[in-house]
Amino acid sequence: MNPARRQRLILIIVMVTGIAIAVAFALKSFNENLMYFFSTSDVVAGKAPKAALFRLGGMVVKGTVQHPGKGLMVQFKLTDFSKEVTVEYTGILPDLFREGQGIVANGALDARGVFVAEEVLAKHDENYMPPEVKASLKKNMPTETAQ
Repeated sequence: MNPARRQRLILIIVMVTGIAIAVAFALKSFNENLMYFFSTSDVVAGKAPKAALFRLGGMVVKGTVQHPGKGLMVQFKLTDFSKEVTVEYTGILPDLFREGQGIVANGALDARGVFVAEEVLAKHDENYMPPEVKASLKKNMPTETAQ
């Protein structure tokens, strides 16, 4: 093999290896930042990951919003009309947050089985509800209320 061909071959191998490494880093980063959605029934059934972040959606149960202590911590329950999950959030809730409303929270389960939210997202108008929450609620909604 002549020296020019050998040099081109080495350059091509180095470029392909570099591209493969870049793709591997991109896929690893994407996988680490992927956040799945679970309903409250899925969380109670144990389908949600124990040590990873995920999204939890449902309706805020009326009469369950509490402010234990003096800080910004808020505790409430979410339901999909089948099962309930306790949620704790430390911070300022969105202006549109209220009881009986659909929300999506990002966070993880702690050792007690309580969902510790890092972010709470409330719907932004009266007719909109995130598709995942809507599907979960529709599946578990009592038949008398579904009409």
